[in-house]
Amino acid sequence: MTDSSILTNTQSQPGFPSLESPRSAYLHIPFCRRRCFYCDFAVSVVGDRQHGDNSAIIQDYVKVLCQEIAQQSVSSNIYPLKTVFFGGGTPSLLSVNQLEQILHLVDKKLGISTDAEISMEVDPGTFDQEKLQGFLDLGVNRISLGVQGFQDKLLQLAGRSHTVDDIFSAINIIEKTGIKNWSLDLISGLPEQTLEDWEYSLKTLLKINPNHISIYDLIVEDKTPFSRYYTPGEFPLPTEESTAQMYRLAQQLLTQAGYEHYEISNYAKPEFQCQHNLVYWKKQPYYGFGMGAASYLQGYRLTRPRKRQEYYAWVNGNYSYNIAEFVDTTQEKLLETLMLGLRLAEGINLEYLSQQFGSETLAQILTILITFKNQGLVQFLDTQKQPISNTIQPDLNQGFIQLTDPDGFLLSNQILSTLFAELSDL
Repeated sequence: MTDSSILTNTQSQPGFPSLESPRSAYLHIPFCRRRCFYCDFAVSVVGDRQHGDNSAIIQDYVKVLCQEIAQQSVSSNIYPLKTVFFGGGTPSLLSVNQLEQILHLVDKKLGISTDAEISMEVDPGTFDQEKLQGFLDLGVNRISLGVQGFQDKLLQLAGRSHTVDDIFSAINIIEKTGIKNWSLDLISGLPEQTLEDWEYSLKTLLKINPNHISIYDLIVEDKTPFSRYYTPGEFPLPTEESTAQMYRLAQQLLTQAGYEHYEISNYAKPEFQCQHNLVYWKKQPYYGFGMGAASYLQGYRLTRPRKRQEYYAWVNGNYSYNIAEFVDTTQEKLLETLMLGLRLAEGINLEYLSQQFGSETLAQILTILITFKNQGLVQFLDTQKQPISNTIQPDLNQGFIQLTDPDGFLLSNQILSTLFAELSDL
């Protein structure tokens, strides 16, 4: 079973769009040494078996993943991929040989551009210098290191498998390879985390000086250990006011240090934005392969089974699973365009909104946002991206709308909820 076989069956529908050729692919590697207490991703725990060649379970998965990729039908006018992203899970639990198998097949089947961004998520304690260099020799040219905090107590409370010493060992290995395009992740709002803890982590991060930084606010997801232990906003989780302070402090320190706050949770130095994630935020098509992964093709979101044995059976055509959901109805497309576009500092082009959804819908959006503009949470910009200072709506076919930084980003859920509620009848 493949994305293309499902889409082929739907192409007889009136108005079904012609085949697009995605330039990006996401590959899900679901294995972790342990499951973090906040995690609701599709993962399988393999304990301390960090070397892929020694783990039959990982090798079996690689075999099925390659089988799925090999079954993918592609059009004759396919363009090579510009971004490839190995996410998880912990992709650095793969061996160099296993990664080679996957990348070779992706290149053979879909093509990988010579200047493609090839990203891999890695965790401290799951790689040494020889292994990381092996990944880089295969073409990986962007690394995302999952750190989450610089306090052993907080790492323990979050269920992370590494220590602060492991973090610095991993950073030392990364720096020895000479790779420039690497990112570091932190999480705010962890249990017992104080503003002082957060400031220390941010200042430690700035001393390390990666070219990309992701800052995530803890979300207590259903059916995770954290959902059983904690209630958002109640001790030992920080209050909402405290996490807002953390967000503002990160924005202040990182932008002062020369990082561009280009997306609600992401900062980068010039020319180091994550090109793969921009594909998602700009609602461009992409392939997805592996357990729980999703593709976005021809207006459909196609999601694979989240359990490993069901995913194996699905790849082999032995498991009935309705993975296709058409998400590009006018209503869905509008709401998703607003949700994703307003995550970006550059905002949304008004001409695009008018062309896609009509000037009447655009006028309604701007009317709703006037209140938030007057509160300093939204900006209307002219074609030169200069703020329009008065409360008059900009030309319906020119300019941009964006959330302000940091306050508009902080209250983005409230702004989007209002938009969604008032646009729901369109």
